[in-house]
Amino acid sequence: MVSIRLRPTVGRVDGVMARLAILSLHTSPLAQPGTGDGGGMNVYVREMASALARAGHRCDVFTRADRPDLDEVVDVEPGFRVHHVVAGPVGPLAKELLESVVPEFTDRVLAKMTTVSGAPIAAEEGGPFDAVHANYWLSGLAGHIIKHELDIPLLSTFHTLDRVKAEAMPEEIDSDLSDRRAAAEAMVIACSDAVLASCTVEAEQIVALYGADPGRIAIVPPGVDHAFFAPGERRQARRALAIDHEGPLLLFVGRIQPLKGAHLAVGALAELVEAGVDAKLVIVGGPSGQLGQETLDALHVTVEGLGLEDRVIFRPPQPHELLSSYYRAADVTVCPSRSESFGLVALESAACGTPVVASAVGGLTTLVDEGETGHLIESTDPADYAAAIADVVSSSDRELALSAASVLRARRYTWRSAAVQLSELTERLISRRLVACS
Repeated sequence: MVSIRLRPTVGRVDGVMARLAILSLHTSPLAQPGTGDGGGMNVYVREMASALARAGHRCDVFTRADRPDLDEVVDVEPGFRVHHVVAGPVGPLAKELLESVVPEFTDRVLAKMTTVSGAPIAAEEGGPFDAVHANYWLSGLAGHIIKHELDIPLLSTFHTLDRVKAEAMPEEIDSDLSDRRAAAEAMVIACSDAVLASCTVEAEQIVALYGADPGRIAIVPPGVDHAFFAPGERRQARRALAIDHEGPLLLFVGRIQPLKGAHLAVGALAELVEAGVDAKLVIVGGPSGQLGQETLDALHVTVEGLGLEDRVIFRPPQPHELLSSYYRAADVTVCPSRSESFGLVALESAACGTPVVASAVGGLTTLVDEGETGHLIESTDPADYAAAIADVVSSSDRELALSAASVLRARRYTWRSAAVQLSELTERLISRRLVACS
């Protein structure tokens, strides 16, 4: 149960709307997406902080230092800084071990958010923090403590939820860690002044699986950087990427782990080739999680077993802004994930005019308009993915229609719009009574 209590008015530094502490404990917004723990969350934190800074807020992102050569503070752009916080060993740490460093991370972040005596930072030294925005459940544990220590509102974005993943892939769940994580997520949700969901599907999951108060869930869809992700010339993109192929080109972008379903993209390619389609597949990404390397090795074995060595191109994770060339080079982007809270890959692909064939799960169902911008697949049968892909590439007119509709669909999503929504929400929370644990 939660209760409501009054909160004193927070002071402001002249000319600035708010100072936000953004927590991203387990992965840095400066890290390369597509490998390790880096993925859509990295992009989300970086782009959201950048858009908020350009809107006048000051954003301090706190992440765990995972390399000894990192600067303690990196000024990304005016109003947006990243702090590398020492918590546990200064090096890589398995995701399942990160929970143990949360207390040290929390203490060190609190020290950076206050003076030596624990008082709010004076205006002339940057001013006090007005709110804390936690990303993922580990950061939520830290944000929960910080909220009560500094008496500031807590906004939480989970990106993935344990109980959602457990429904999608129960065979991969560590029951002990899963129980602790689910309990932690429920506690953070109950105490958050706002829980951010990327779409209505995620909002409904949070209510149904965690008993969240619908009145404290705010739907703030992520955006896409249209300066980078925009339509382009396909032949030129393939030339730039050294992909010598005239026929249909499929694309998979993401971390290599069972949840993301890259094997379905390979299976779909095999079905198309068997049907006489001169197709190739590009897989962009690296191994992630405990089963990442095993999954990547299995993919190579599958490709060889199917005789597709000349038709599957493996590429390492790419700088985010360079992914646009891959989207432009492709005829279809395949997103066969078994769980997806939003689906930035699908959105970026659409912005580049490349239709998407995706699994009908989570936020993907809100991004792909069935038959208009691509296809949603209910099954895990590669033949169903192949049939949908075949429809997209069935004629140049069909592909052009899907491409044009995809671009128009993606234009609804911008980081500026997301930042405006989050700014307005934060300002309301700053002046309201805080939700308190009881």
